[in-house]
Amino acid sequence: MRPAADRLAQLLGHILPGPHPVRVRAWDGSQAGPANAPLITLRSPQALRRLLWQPHELGLAEAYITGDLDVDGDLAEALSRAGSSVRDRPATRPRPAGMAAAATLAVGLGAAGPPPRRPDGRARLTGPLHSASRDRAAISHHYDLSNEFYALLLDESMAYSCAYWTRPDDPAYTLADAQRDKLELICRKLGLRAGDRLLDVGCGWGSLTVHAARAHKVRVTAVTLSAAQRDFVAERAVREGVADLVDVRLRHWRHIDGGGYDAAAAIEMGEHVGDVEYPAFAAKLHDALRPEGRLLIQQMSRGIHAPGGGAFIETYIAPDMHMRPVGRTVDLLETAGLEVRSTESLREHYAATIDAWRATLEHHWGDVEDLVGETTGRVWRLYLAGASLAFSERRMGVDQILAVRPTREGSSAMPATPTSWYSAESPA
Repeated sequence: MRPAADRLAQLLGHILPGPHPVRVRAWDGSQAGPANAPLITLRSPQALRRLLWQPHELGLAEAYITGDLDVDGDLAEALSRAGSSVRDRPATRPRPAGMAAAATLAVGLGAAGPPPRRPDGRARLTGPLHSASRDRAAISHHYDLSNEFYALLLDESMAYSCAYWTRPDDPAYTLADAQRDKLELICRKLGLRAGDRLLDVGCGWGSLTVHAARAHKVRVTAVTLSAAQRDFVAERAVREGVADLVDVRLRHWRHIDGGGYDAAAAIEMGEHVGDVEYPAFAAKLHDALRPEGRLLIQQMSRGIHAPGGGAFIETYIAPDMHMRPVGRTVDLLETAGLEVRSTESLREHYAATIDAWRATLEHHWGDVEDLVGETTGRVWRLYLAGASLAFSERRMGVDQILAVRPTREGSSAMPATPTSWYSAESPA
């Protein structure tokens, strides 16, 4: 019988004509394909069966997550090289004779059979889209994985968002430095001064909340839907000596009450709001601010022709997430009565941030397996590799949008220039 790899290469040729984008190592040890292409290992016919029952992205992802399929070397590099080789020649449906030949090959390789068991970790949400209970479940699925896991993955600030790399060529400059510079940039853009009131919507593990309270003596109301995060932030505020300045609340953004805040921030939280709900979200933020109060949104966006997210991320990582081009978000904020004063793309900064998380994940792989198990570890390995590519290849972006609630007369109290945002001067 011909080696399995030769038959796999022939099968791939029926689906994707032209040079093969990968080299394949089959379960019988045989290999086929270009010597300089990324090497993909299929450990059993189960990998083919997954693709048969769950075609395209999700089937490939689940084959990787379960270990039925593996990639030699750096996963992001392999995905990038394979993707670039097929980008201009998408898969085509074989002609009837080719389909019959492909089916015969697939059956002979063991692809036929009952659907494989799906791996653990899929999000299972119920109820109306973006209802409070469903949003709470979606947030819990991602953020309540384990505080210990995120402490391992992130830097000591526990900032789970794009950092701001002001000295990327300095080998002594770390992710922790870049996250601190990001937090300080946000505070400067918001013009925070001692005694100001800040609303931190979707506060995560409290990186901005604690930084603003400690460095700027700001009174912070922090809001999250994650019980694990709420407890962590409350304990952290005590531990870092700012408990008198921090009020952390477990509630949905719709249920934020009160107003008169000097500033508000939503750091990579708006992606979870939803498309239909975003106008109400923008109006809620407008109403929470006093006149001349500032809003800083840091939010992921998608390219104008890119889908954003994808089946794998929406199934395993961030269910119900919605991204839009940044211009559409600006329109929604302006429609709510806010005046957008500045937008700044951090796209390349996010690729660097994710690559730092990837390096940490690999360096502590044994600890990751102990904390969350191999399957979840592989979910995150694939997620971070794909996300790094999405930002570096401009399919996704991330932007800081600074807006203000002007007075009736049009006053914004904004500085004449943004000079102080990017210097060590006092904020304006």
